[in-house]
Amino acid sequence: MIKSHQIDMIDKRILTELQRDSDLSLDALSERVALSRNACWRRVQQLETAGVIRGRVALLEPRELNLGLSVFIVVRTGRHNADWARAFRTAIAELPEIIGAYRTAGDIDYILRARVPDVAAYDRLYQRLIARVDMTDVSASFVMEQIKDTHELPMTYLP
Repeated sequence: MIKSHQIDMIDKRILTELQRDSDLSLDALSERVALSRNACWRRVQQLETAGVIRGRVALLEPRELNLGLSVFIVVRTGRHNADWARAFRTAIAELPEIIGAYRTAGDIDYILRARVPDVAAYDRLYQRLIARVDMTDVSASFVMEQIKDTHELPMTYLP
């Protein structure tokens, strides 16, 4: 992994541009970051090898795929042992509607993010989830308006 002090301004510009459009041609990317094609290619390769760039993906429009409802699911559990955690992780991995899962500190143990067509589909997901893992409390919040949703990481914290 490249240490943050080794990522310079050119790397920041490369990362910013690739986050906005990972499908940029090498020529377009090198032009945007004011670097020769070969030098730009070498830097991208170094960032990939170091694990700074984990992969490149296509961002899909959920509504076009009949996944218009975004849901945040809050999970509390009374069991905090390795067997329960393993079962929970397995259940989450096997439910494709769950697109994010986070273990948190504080009153909430886990927050899950899901995409489904509608409330009825959420209920089916909920039923499948609780059938697989014993949880103390599960509640959901349905997104009414998406104000911001990005995969772009800020470059402002790099030196």
